[in-house]
Amino acid sequence: MWANVPMGPKDPILGVTEAFQADTNPSKLNLGVGAYRDDNGKPWTLPSVQEACERIVKADYPHEYAPIAGFKTFVDKGLKLAYGDDCEVLNSGSVAGIQALSGTGSLRICGEFVSRFSEGTKPDVYVPDPTWGNHIPIMQDSGLKVKKYRYYDKKTNGVDFSGLMEDLKAAPDKSVILMHVCAHNPTGADPTLDQWAEISALAKKKGHFVVMDSAYQGFASGDPDVDAASLRMFVKDGHQIALCQSFAKNFGLYGHRIGTFSMVCADPEEAKKVESQLKILARPMYSNPPIQGANIINTILDDPALKQQWFDDVKLMADRIISMRQGLTDALVKNGSTEDWAHINAQIGMFCFSGLTPEQCDLLASDHSVYLTRNGRISMAGVTSKNTDYLANAIVDVRKKAPAS
Repeated sequence: MWANVPMGPKDPILGVTEAFQADTNPSKLNLGVGAYRDDNGKPWTLPSVQEACERIVKADYPHEYAPIAGFKTFVDKGLKLAYGDDCEVLNSGSVAGIQALSGTGSLRICGEFVSRFSEGTKPDVYVPDPTWGNHIPIMQDSGLKVKKYRYYDKKTNGVDFSGLMEDLKAAPDKSVILMHVCAHNPTGADPTLDQWAEISALAKKKGHFVVMDSAYQGFASGDPDVDAASLRMFVKDGHQIALCQSFAKNFGLYGHRIGTFSMVCADPEEAKKVESQLKILARPMYSNPPIQGANIINTILDDPALKQQWFDDVKLMADRIISMRQGLTDALVKNGSTEDWAHINAQIGMFCFSGLTPEQCDLLASDHSVYLTRNGRISMAGVTSKNTDYLANAIVDVRKKAPAS
């Protein structure tokens, strides 16, 4: 019956992991996976999460279905973490929000909502070039056309701000503009606050609908309030944004698929209507969301002491990543590199856009058993104090063997 179905292409990150697992070199490194590792290269359960799990087991929580929109107490606390305690539109009831299946699920709900309820011709969705690989198929599978705006400057290894502004200005009015709240994936390059203010003013003038993807709040700088600055700026400036919020990275709950989707509305009445439609979209898609991750986060954010423990946990993760950026930079100099690697420290979050070419990435794998995606993205979570010298030596070697043109 299905003989006509072609074999689908492998996911590039899955391919990196498979090659890594097949390698027998004891010094091999996997720098492709976007999940936190401790300085021994091992997965780490946050102490705040461990404590919450123990409380949940002790309390013998039931395993009943969650409502279609998820647990309201969890959604309210999650949105408060993102928008801030003093957010006027949130506190007035003008934000429609539901629990979602982490970042991917919230983005898909967003795409389906835009596809179904945009007036007139469906707007194009503009994503950064480059962006997280799943952004494009999520929006395309929602029936939307995806275009790109300039974001990354290969010459400076930073944000191409002038190109970004030119492209957002050239985009048709009322386009959908997808932006990363902080710790841009895959580049780690974020606009400055002054640049964010200019982006906000331009988007407001053009009437663009801004969709903000928040996957790293707290994980980037170590301070959840600092990492939410762009989001809160846009809301304060009067944008009716959509927020796709994931708790995979900052709570270490990767497998729980836990997040929220929310939309800032004109008033509480509009928010009720929008939320009713979000539930209608969610119902045939996954019926209702999983409960364990919501219970864990609700337990943490509901207890001041446990919430403070989470602040400490997320800062520990962020600080380790930041220290490994400096450690890798120092090791590159130590191993003889005379190049400028300042961008490694200037970038932020889980990933570093190294500037390595596809050919150099291939050589890292074949000659040194160092695995990463061919766009040169390094997961800094895979870098430890024990492997910085090995990695730096490998990078110096491949840069000599295959110089960038």
